[in-house]
Amino acid sequence: MSVVGSKGVWPVVDRSAIAQAMIAAYNAQDVDTYVSYMTDAACEANYRGDVVREGKEGTRSGLAAAFARWPENHAEIVHTQAVGDFVLMREHVTRGPATDGSPLVDPFEVVAVYSFEGDKVSRVEFIR
Repeated sequence: MSVVGSKGVWPVVDRSAIAQAMIAAYNAQDVDTYVSYMTDAACEANYRGDVVREGKEGTRSGLAAAFARWPENHAEIVHTQAVGDFVLMREHVTRGPATDGSPLVDPFEVVAVYSFEGDKVSRVEFIR
């Protein structure tokens, strides 16, 4: 989609749709599609804290390991809000039984803050 003005045409990026597509790929456990929405240097981190997955490749390998451990992992989008270069999503996450025999993780709520550079996600921070 584009906006036409008196001085040119500018593309409009639907960042909410991009973040929702990332969750669809996450739920399909399709790590390649998930990271395709990210910049090469993107990361996933705890809110204002430690980076848990560094770069597109670190995110790919980290998610692949998580999906192998929790093959029933699923995130349901409860609410989405776009604000400037950010999309905030409240998500309800269920893990299901772990393949390594570890105790069942109780379902939990998380707020994910997706930071954008253009049409790519540069950082995802989790508030839990």
